[in-house]
This record gives sequence, structure tokens and C-alpha cells, in this order.
Amino acid sequence: MNKDIQHRVIFPSLLSKPLHIAFDEPLTSSDSGSILLKSVDESMRLTENLLAGVSDSRQSGKVQHSHLDLMRQRVFGIACGYADANDVARLGDDPLHKLLLARDPVTGASLASQPTISRFENGLRVADHYRLGKSLAETVIDWHRNRLRRQKVKRITIDLDPTDDATHGTQQKALFNGHYGHWCYLPLLGFLTFNNEPDQYLFAAILRSGTAKASEGAIPLLRRTIARLRATFPKARIRVRLDGGFAGPEILEFLEEENVEYVVGMAGNKVLRRRVLRLMGTARRLSREKGQTVALFRDTLYAAQSWRKTKRRIICKAEVTCLEGRKPKNNPRFVVTNLRHKPETVYKIYRMRGDSENRIKELKVDLEMDRTSCTSFWANQLRVTLTAAAYVLFQALRSRLTKSSLAGKQVGTLRLMLFKIAGRVERSVRRVVIHLAQNHPWRREWALAARAWGAVET
Repeated sequence: MNKDIQHRVIFPSLLSKPLHIAFDEPLTSSDSGSILLKSVDESMRLTENLLAGVSDSRQSGKVQHSHLDLMRQRVFGIACGYADANDVARLGDDPLHKLLLARDPVTGASLASQPTISRFENGLRVADHYRLGKSLAETVIDWHRNRLRRQKVKRITIDLDPTDDATHGTQQKALFNGHYGHWCYLPLLGFLTFNNEPDQYLFAAILRSGTAKASEGAIPLLRRTIARLRATFPKARIRVRLDGGFAGPEILEFLEEENVEYVVGMAGNKVLRRRVLRLMGTARRLSREKGQTVALFRDTLYAAQSWRKTKRRIICKAEVTCLEGRKPKNNPRFVVTNLRHKPETVYKIYRMRGDSENRIKELKVDLEMDRTSCTSFWANQLRVTLTAAAYVLFQALRSRLTKSSLAGKQVGTLRLMLFKIAGRVERSVRRVVIHLAQNHPWRREWALAARAWGAVET
């Protein structure tokens, strides 16, 4: 088929005149606003730090694309909405994506092909993946040290949360999970909250088999992270929040040995339900009188048979939920903690960890972290790490926009408002100019973000 026919169409009667459409404008891109990503990455040195400890075993004379360029191509591509490695075939000569790799937008070499990207994803050693994860956490922590250098960091909260990543092929370690009811991986994600800030910042993304326990890998990750946080923020208190899947004796003993604050969800049992029975009766009476959901709180000392320590403090919530059209339902909940606050305050602190579900939603829906379709487990781990790096860039970008209309915007919305802009690239001997669409609906927001990340008015 003729190339012109492929790229030219006509609507003969759609308007009062024939409408001709042609894909024939050279040096243009639909991701022209994404140059912001390069500014954020240069400031954080994220992709550079990620590869600092990763060796390149390829023959230097045959290398056309450095590991750093391959890393940036994938991270920036994922951030722009191109999660699949096959997407690189459509972006090879995009002038903006060349600029993101510091290549000449006109004469610079095309981006790496899909086979080259696949070799990169499958070519790293196991030790390299460990170094990538370690570097990601260290870069995030160091970035926040610089961001908060004028503030007093009194408390840092660590949240760990497992999530399911459904698989649909023959990927290594993708196993059937009875709880979720499908074949999957179970990535472990880690987030940091500084003082009382509303955002939870991703610092770790570890891929695990589909039948991994919730707590698998948690202690090594916490040990490294707590040590790094104490070295970086020596005066800050460390608090750890975990859901009920982590409430084993090994985790609790580790947290107490590390001398950190902890709030960990806990499954109920006959003993605990008996202790909350009277409070539940009171909650049911108040719920009948008020016709609405009622929650009451108390604490108790309790020791499970598997605990070597005699007793720990348990926060008990006796809740009766009232939903329209349904009978009232008892909903007792339990949390084990070493905090000394009032029971209701402790449970409120625990509930705040639920916001990490919004972060996970962004990772899955907006950045497609679950695009783990490689056969190799470690290639899929790299994809998860690259997606995490893209998300870290978005969170850093958002951190300087807290006083603007962009504050709190989801990743997909930020991408639409700031990156997906039609533009034309013009390059001369002295400068490169990106001509953006004059009628872009969020041009003022884009200019605000650009100034926040180093651009100046001309």
C-alpha cells in the first residue's frame, strides 16, 4: 500500500467543504510538555543514581545505546503513557523523546528498538536488581532531605503494602493465589510520610511470587530503610504502619529491637472478641438509638501463644455499621501497638495508612505497573522498578506544586495537563525551540510547573 494513502484521509461530506487530514508535519510531537521530566530527573539525579552500581558487560565497541539512555528511554516513556516495550517502535524518531535523552532532535540517533530494550530488561544480574532497589530508596530519601532542609523533620512514617498483580501467561513465579482468585505476582510497595504531610512517597517496589506471605522480604527492607533514615534524619522518630498480614512475632520483635514506633493490624480471635463483647453491646445500643454507624474504642493487654514477649497493647474497635437497606453488622477490629496515645487516636493513625491504596491505584491504572508480561521474573522486576522510578519523578514534580491548582492531581491528570501537548521542535546552531500549541487549555499551569523546576521568563 502506498505510504501517502496510509497517512492521508479525506472526509468528503463531514463539513461544508471536503476535509483533508495528513500526518505530514515534521519534527512534531504529542509529548512536547514532557521536557519537564528531564528537569526533574536532572535535579534528583534519579536515573543516574539508579545505574551507579550496575555494570555493563556488553562489548563496548558494539554498544550504540548506553544503559543510562536505555533506562531513561523506558522511565520517560512509561511516564508519558507508553508502558509496553513494543511502544518504543512508535517513538524512535520522536524529537521530544530524543531531547529527553539529550540527543539532537533533528540529526540525533533514533531511540533504541524493541529488541534492544528487551535485551536490556533481560540482561541484568540478580545483584544488579538489588542495587537498583537500594539506589531507588537512597535517592528518594536524599531528595527529601534536600527538600525538607529548612524544616524540622520530627517523624517519618514507613508504610508497607502488598498488592496483587494479575498475570495471564507463563511468567516465572506467577502462581495461583487463593485469596485473590487468580494467577498473579504479589509486589511489596514501601511509602514514606514526613511529619504530617498528606502525600506518601514511594521508595521501594519489590516483585514477589504469587504465593508470597504478606511479610516476605519486609524485615530486610525495613532494616535497610530504618538505618538509612536514621543516618539521614538523626533526630526524627521512626514509625511503622502495617496491615494484618504482617502481624507475626518475627516482625513485632524486630520492630521492638529497632526501637521504633509501630501500629500493626491484627486478625481477631476468640480471646480478643470476648474482651470487646461488652463494648460491642454498647455500640449496638447506641447504633439503634442514633440509627447510624457507631464505633467505640478501648485497649487491653494481650499475649498470643506465638509471642515470646509476655503482653502487648491491643487497641480494640467495636463498630456497628449501618448501611441503607441492610441489617446492622458488627465490625470488630484490632491493632497491636507500642504507642501510648488514646485508643481512638491510635486507631486513627492506623487508618491513615489506607491512603497508600490511592498511590497503588496510580501505579496500576496510570502507569501500568502490572505490565509484567516478560517470561523472566527478573525482567518483570526491572519493569516494576522502572515504573516506580517514573512514579517517583511524578511525586517529585508534584511536590513543588502544592500551592497551585495542580496540587493533589493524579498522575494521569498531570500527564494530560502537562505532557500531552502538541508541539514542533526547531533547532538552530545556537538554540533549540519547542513551539507548543497556543491553545493548550493548561498552558498557564505548564508555565508554573516549568518555573518551579528551573525555567526562567524570557
